[in-house]
Amino acid sequence: MRAALRWFGELPGTLRGIGLILLAGLMGTAMMTLVRLLGADLHPFEINFFRTVFSLLMLAPVVLRRGLRHLRTPRLGLHMLRGLINGCAQLSFFMALVMIPLAQISALSFTAPLFTTVTAVVVLGEVIRVRRITALAVGIAGTWLILRPGVVDVELGSILALCGALGWGVTMIVVKIISRTDSAIGITFYGALFIAPIALIAAIPFWRTPTLVELAWLAAIAVFATLVHLCFNQAIKEADLTVLLPFDFTRLIWAAIVGYLIFAEAPSIWTWVGGAMIFTAGTYLAIREGRPRGARDAVPPPGA
Repeated sequence: MRAALRWFGELPGTLRGIGLILLAGLMGTAMMTLVRLLGADLHPFEINFFRTVFSLLMLAPVVLRRGLRHLRTPRLGLHMLRGLINGCAQLSFFMALVMIPLAQISALSFTAPLFTTVTAVVVLGEVIRVRRITALAVGIAGTWLILRPGVVDVELGSILALCGALGWGVTMIVVKIISRTDSAIGITFYGALFIAPIALIAAIPFWRTPTLVELAWLAAIAVFATLVHLCFNQAIKEADLTVLLPFDFTRLIWAAIVGYLIFAEAPSIWTWVGGAMIFTAGTYLAIREGRPRGARDAVPPPGA
């Protein structure tokens, strides 16, 4: 294990980031599967609450062992903003998980990079030209193919999945800013800390005390979720966000396999085609953003 970790640490930062993103996607699919299974007996809001609480409990000894200095931050306000947005996004996402097929949720979640690009333009002042606008249009068209409004009824679960992707896309920009000064542990800890009260308020109306077996599965969800965030937060410290995002699209493959084997869900051709279009758009945006590390975090001036 140590040899493998040493080998991984010697890889270029971009490759380490890609590896962490792929690992995060695999664990994220495992988490979604457990949420879907438990969602038959527990309300998704309650599952989300326990996921947050268990995540905090797991992070606490790590923070204490490594020192409270990892929690020092000059950006507490941004942590709170991220917690508010991410808290609402998680509630939408967990509800969607029990309403529509896993592959469809994964495909719609791919829109997060598109929302990230738009947010970067609005918040960071990044310049967007014709080619990037075209890529965004392709991604939007892919989303339309998955939803096909006017052709079929748009399910509430699909709308909730898009709301979750919107929130995730916005918080990716916030995390990118915070990661310039804060550690991955601190980012993950504050994320769970500020999400917890939002999750509790949402869960109270649907509360049912879980059994010991359910608590064990809820803890497993928290383990996967915490590892997903740790891997993702560290990945975006290792490599550029737009380079990493396309590799997160492998979640569609895992979700389709798991959805078919466990839940007998067969993704429609529109889910695959729409997901491929979004993937293409995200990949192009990543190529356009492939700049040297020194220029990555700079805000380009108007007209650059």
